[in-house]
Amino acid sequence: YHFQLDDPLIQLVEDYKWINFFDFRWKLGIDGLSIGPVLLTGFITTLATLAAWPVTRDSRLFHFLMLAMYSGQIGSFSSRDLLLFFIMWELELIPVYLLLSMWGGKKRLYSATKFILYTAGGSIFLLMGVLGVGLYGSNEPTLNFETSVNQSYPVALEIIFYIGFFIAFAVKLPILPLHTWLPDTHGEAHYSTCMLLAGILLKMGAYGLIRINMELLPHAHSIFSPWLMIVGTIQIIYAASTSPGQRNLKKRI
Repeated sequence: YHFQLDDPLIQLVEDYKWINFFDFRWKLGIDGLSIGPVLLTGFITTLATLAAWPVTRDSRLFHFLMLAMYSGQIGSFSSRDLLLFFIMWELELIPVYLLLSMWGGKKRLYSATKFILYTAGGSIFLLMGVLGVGLYGSNEPTLNFETSVNQSYPVALEIIFYIGFFIAFAVKLPILPLHTWLPDTHGEAHYSTCMLLAGILLKMGAYGLIRINMELLPHAHSIFSPWLMIVGTIQIIYAASTSPGQRNLKKRI
């Protein structure tokens, strides 16, 4: 691959007409923001595959689910269409649920169910935001990132969109108080699954926050950014104060 680091435009683009309704396109591309997460995903997935070597029960299914999760994550980081981003976002949830529920610890069903309920709840807000942005202000609905970034909204509506996207990404990051699924999930997950969760899955929330909230909704972000810094500071202090007392190493991570 010939990715030019000094080129600010989208590179390695794949753009195909997929569904006529909504002007939905299969559009993938890499830029300076997404190249880092894409490389990180490949690196950590390789390490997680090596860590899964001792898995003997249904090992083919285990590795298939890991690759399916990998595909969803790569698709999320390289999507240039909002609806495609949502589909890839949801695609990686199913493999994670199966990896947790089939190869987890004693409370694997509880942790897997808690994970899917939290993330599915956040996905409702994500879908509402995607449809709202796609349907607003044009005769032809469009979900293209390049078109949406030039779209302007009334302040109140932009704030509503921002809050919807923020809730979805806050669950995945996660941000207090939407974080309670994370300790249970990490504590019960297999080591290789835990690597994918901590190394990649949580980064998807931060990526979405930058890619959508900051790029598509800049005015609302300028209003909320001071509060986000306060919440981030509180979260750092909270994590630093609670992690030393945690005996389970995976939960501490």
